[in-house]
Amino acid sequence: MKNAPLGAIRLALWLTVALLLALLARPYIEALFIHYQAEPRPVMARGDLSEEEKTTIEIFERVSPSVVYITTLKEVVDLWSRNVMQVRQGTGSGFIWDEHGHVVTNYHVVKGAHAAQVRLADQRSYAAVLVGASPEHDLAVLRINVAFHQPPPVPIGTSGDLKVGQKTFAIGNPFGLDHILTTGVVSALDRSIGKEDGGAISNLIQTDAAINPGNSGGPLIDSAGRLIGINTAIYSPSGAYAGIGFAVPVDMVNRVVPDLIAYGKYERPSLGVVVDDEVGRKITGRLGVKGVLVLRVQPGSGAEAAGLRSTRLTADGRIVPGDVIQAVDGEPVKSFRDLADILERHSVGDQVTLTIWRDGTVMKVSVLLN
Repeated sequence: MKNAPLGAIRLALWLTVALLLALLARPYIEALFIHYQAEPRPVMARGDLSEEEKTTIEIFERVSPSVVYITTLKEVVDLWSRNVMQVRQGTGSGFIWDEHGHVVTNYHVVKGAHAAQVRLADQRSYAAVLVGASPEHDLAVLRINVAFHQPPPVPIGTSGDLKVGQKTFAIGNPFGLDHILTTGVVSALDRSIGKEDGGAISNLIQTDAAINPGNSGGPLIDSAGRLIGINTAIYSPSGAYAGIGFAVPVDMVNRVVPDLIAYGKYERPSLGVVVDDEVGRKITGRLGVKGVLVLRVQPGSGAEAAGLRSTRLTADGRIVPGDVIQAVDGEPVKSFRDLADILERHSVGDQVTLTIWRDGTVMKVSVLLN
């Protein structure tokens, strides 16, 4: 009588184990003895694409044929044979600018290269010639000779009226993968980033469209399919996409590129004055005025023709302040960077109106940029 409960427990345990083994073995048993009739599942009708999807597809199909893949080459000497060979230096993106075979890209894409190859979307490849470059704007122009079926130029838009939140589309060749589309928005405007040589590029567009190594030089497009910038840099501790990319605004591109094509370089418009923020602030601070102090007026410049006055030192060691530039065409000027940014939006030969402080009097003076 005492052993009966123990036997019942053992039997229950064995039955439980057997049941679990049967459940585990069921799929294998069914596979041996049961044969299902396998047919493709019916396809559900998708319906029409959304208007936003249609717009994105249309933009990519219209612009992507004009985006090119750039491979830069450098020359190396074989230590054994002493033969000079060309090896790949890097890759980047660019796009067709006009009907004459000019291709626009970033300067840093072609910097230090001895040669470059441009591959079109249809996989045709051409040797490229460097036409001109502006390291200050990180812009360069190449030229290729396409005998037939040249891709159309990318339509040009404007960047001066951009708003944070507008849709953006980036097309380029990240990590050696050609013609990749990414989307985002304008995240911020008028950004400045430093360059390797210690300078800075100003007035950049910030976007969260994914930009990675290899995207440099590719177009940033608006929702109308127009060029609004050239993707130039990313902010990323790891070197890959981190949600912050920068593009040179198209208004700047449209000023610089024609000069690169015509003259091979870009001449910044200048007033013809020498200024120094550190020295100037010490003097204007004592005067109680804000602006950029003119230290010296360059001979033969528009500033000299307009009668601007330099800062001078008297025989007894006193400093006589020159003119203080407080505004250009009504835009306030507080530093050399402010002055340079405003002049950057003009061209050589333009006339600007300066608001200056001179000996306690505020006046306006017209100056021809040269």
